[in-house]
Amino acid sequence: MTNDATPDATTSDEAHESDRPGRLLRTERDALIPLLRAADDAAFAAPTCCPGWTVRDVLAHCSAALSRVIESRFDEGVFTAAGNDRDIAERADWPHSRVVDELEHGMTHAGAAIAASKGLFDGVALGEWVHAGDVRDAWGLPGAYAGDGLGDALPLLAAYTKQRAALPLHADVDGFDEPLILGVTDGSRPPARYIGDAPTLIRLYAGRPLAGAEFELAGATREELTVFN
Repeated sequence: MTNDATPDATTSDEAHESDRPGRLLRTERDALIPLLRAADDAAFAAPTCCPGWTVRDVLAHCSAALSRVIESRFDEGVFTAAGNDRDIAERADWPHSRVVDELEHGMTHAGAAIAASKGLFDGVALGEWVHAGDVRDAWGLPGAYAGDGLGDALPLLAAYTKQRAALPLHADVDGFDEPLILGVTDGSRPPARYIGDAPTLIRLYAGRPLAGAEFELAGATREELTVFN
């Protein structure tokens, strides 16, 4: 009897893809949580680019969303504007440390539940990573919408734009040899074209302020690209 220990390439690729959201969360956890542990009260009260939300509000939303995914709690209104505000309000009396604890737990353990959803909740992981960028942006720190997780965030963004049936776009991203293909090419319109850096591309799709970024966009408006905010 023989035992071939070499994994099938397709199986290996599928495992890599399914772990991408969890890996993105864990990578961001290792970078973000130490910053949050060291922050003072004023930092948590700083306004963000999310209208009406402070840094603490963003973090409470993120920790609640991951807890819901882990615990499969999807009651009526979940992930809507009203549902998000309810989750934030439920944590209003928590000390900052408890919100950060919940967020760290979620970023550590949500990967398995997201993988089990077979793509349904991949956008949650991407959204958490974008919100981490919102926190850095609010604090004036470098690396907003970039960092070590970018190599996983960009493929997740490409997949999410297809899930949302976004318009087709070919992105020539600085530092990447191959163009990134986003959205759905259905023949209804020619693909738009983006030339620029990765953080700006993320900002465009997330509807975030562009902060004077230099880029080229042809065949689409900024508003057409936004898939979540």
